[in-house]
Amino acid sequence: MQFSSSLLEKAVNEFSKLPGIGKKTALRLVLHLLRQDASQSQGFGETIIRMRQEIKFCQRCFNVSDGDICSVCANSSRRQELICVVESIRDVIAIESTQQYNGTYHVLGGVISPLDGIGPDELNIEQLISRIHKEQTQELIFALNPNIQGDTTIYYIQKKLKAAPVKITTISRGIAFGGELEYADEMTLARSISNRLPVESYMSK
Repeated sequence: MQFSSSLLEKAVNEFSKLPGIGKKTALRLVLHLLRQDASQSQGFGETIIRMRQEIKFCQRCFNVSDGDICSVCANSSRRQELICVVESIRDVIAIESTQQYNGTYHVLGGVISPLDGIGPDELNIEQLISRIHKEQTQELIFALNPNIQGDTTIYYIQKKLKAAPVKITTISRGIAFGGELEYADEMTLARSISNRLPVESYMSK
């Protein structure tokens, strides 16, 4: 792809670094911005810069937040004794879209995957364990992607909580094994949360 402007080329290269964006799509996006009023492009850039500089992560659950505590954790009408464990912020957004869950979350920041060099120490697991003991959590719901890495993570955390007086469940297999939560339709995801299973019976399947 030949460019008559180095500025255009640099912009295309930056856009193409985004997941799912190839060079052709990146070029279309950049040319679209060029056709916009300069103030709109400036607003777009300022919004991205401000988001990256000012956004925070909740000190309690590691969800994205505008302050030290996210809006979910700060909401007194939600069931604070119920924690839904997810892999990423995208999963929080997916579950919230169902409007069928009224507890809190804990974002692990990934799953245990030795092949990718990701062990328990790279995830927010110890923070979860500490939180459960500190807050006297009643139920822990695992809403991890149904694959080998997700199951390994559930097994590891379950073992760490063996002596803790907390009910441990997982979403039902409405989500196909190998699927991802963020791509599930809202009805299927809502049903999977409502029909959650004890981890013991889930892991034995």
